[in-house]
Amino acid sequence: MKPSALRLLMLVAAVALPSLGMMPASAQDEEIQAMAAALKDINFTLQDALKASEKEGQPISAQFEIDDGRLQVSIYTTKGDEFVEVIADPKTGTVVKSEKITDDNDLSDAVDQKAAMAKATTSLFAAADAAVKDNAGFRAVAIFPDLPDDHPIAEVTLLQGTTTQKVTKKLD
Repeated sequence: MKPSALRLLMLVAAVALPSLGMMPASAQDEEIQAMAAALKDINFTLQDALKASEKEGQPISAQFEIDDGRLQVSIYTTKGDEFVEVIADPKTGTVVKSEKITDDNDLSDAVDQKAAMAKATTSLFAAADAAVKDNAGFRAVAIFPDLPDDHPIAEVTLLQGTTTQKVTKKLD
């Protein structure tokens, strides 16, 4: 599994599994506390990251993640039939690197995300922004589109201090 996929899995597990009673509270607390601490003095938002990545193509998902102890933002983009992972520095907002997505699992996720965004009439930026406005005091830390019942939605993970919640926004 690619390190970014593993980090995503850990973040999703930290946010989603506790509500199902599937992760010990201490492991969940550690993941959430690490993310909260890393974001404490960061003004760069997930929405900023989505805008910054547009130079590389259409953003199809984004998340804050901790890689080797450092906070970064990972944005999947698409341009034509190509998929690129854009990594941005959340302190400066600059794109640190862009690389073609080649891992089979990551590529499969990107294809599904592109399919959802192809049916969307609302951008991920607008969905993340709406989720934050509807949940005062929270910030968006991850957004992933999906296509249940052929209707595009965005799953937005929000964080306030060490409190997380997931919200769903329609993209059509």
